[in-house]
Amino acid sequence: MELLSIKSILMMTPILLIALPVHEFAHGWVAYRMGDPTAKYAGRLTLNPFKHLDLMGVLMMYLAGVGWAKPVPVNSSYFRDRRKGIILVSMAGPLSNILVSFITFFLWGILLKLISIGTIPIESDKAVYIVETIIEFFQTLIIVNISLAVFNLIPVPPLDGSRLISAFIPEESYYRFARYEQYIGLAFLLLVVVLPSNLFSEFIYFFANPIFNSMARVVQLVLRL
Repeated sequence: MELLSIKSILMMTPILLIALPVHEFAHGWVAYRMGDPTAKYAGRLTLNPFKHLDLMGVLMMYLAGVGWAKPVPVNSSYFRDRRKGIILVSMAGPLSNILVSFITFFLWGILLKLISIGTIPIESDKAVYIVETIIEFFQTLIIVNISLAVFNLIPVPPLDGSRLISAFIPEESYYRFARYEQYIGLAFLLLVVVLPSNLFSEFIYFFANPIFNSMARVVQLVLRL
């Protein structure tokens, strides 16, 4: 899909309005379940995308197919088990995107199944175009959500991977590291921007492709496609 074409913008807009809010809501909901009300008090326990979207993160979604939203505020001091809480909250966002991908894969498979058995007839060029557009939307939604999960597990602040690492190192060491989070995050962003787009895409694809193929095999087996 050509970046920043009218078609890509129309395709990507509803996708980012799904992928990013689900990701951040998952963080906040798990934190709340672990005893932290911070996200709730901040009005972030919602799927309303306008409560979560970050301008730069949205632009990166259009430009690179991966991006970020405004991080949900989390206070780990509320957790009954700090390490467990940090691990679960950090993993919640990426896993929510994997779940969205899996559900979308099943919807795609069900569509193909209904077409193959004749329940949905394809008898005109218009019908073919509609089905192809729906399939392209499903494919893009799946790829973006898997890529978003992989991207956020990179252990660089402010991504979820860096939060996950904090659960396994002493608090003093993490707080020393946290002083430089802003600078490290900015350097990482600049690196993503200046790197050739195909190089960054290949890095994400290396990890995302096995996940995509595994989902495809499961759906094929379950739906007997």
